[in-house]
Amino acid sequence: MVTRKEMNLAPHHILVPKHEIMTIEEAKQVLEKYHCKAIELPLIFVNDPAIVGLGVKPGDMIKITRKSATAGESFYYRYVIEV
Repeated sequence: MVTRKEMNLAPHHILVPKHEIMTIEEAKQVLEKYHCKAIELPLIFVNDPAIVGLGVKPGDMIKITRKSATAGESFYYRYVIEV
């Protein structure tokens, strides 16, 4: 039987952008740059298929790197919460 963690197919799909856990220092820099609190960022659930294999926990910040035809690369930030 396949468990939910083993069914981690979505992160390896070509259309799923790169997700990575940010360090505390990186997170502080982003929050200072955008003059906001972590909870004011868009939210992502801890069991989201794109991040479940990263070993995230509630309270972490995720950096999403998307490829863009016009901007090259763009960065998005999400705050991890429980369901």
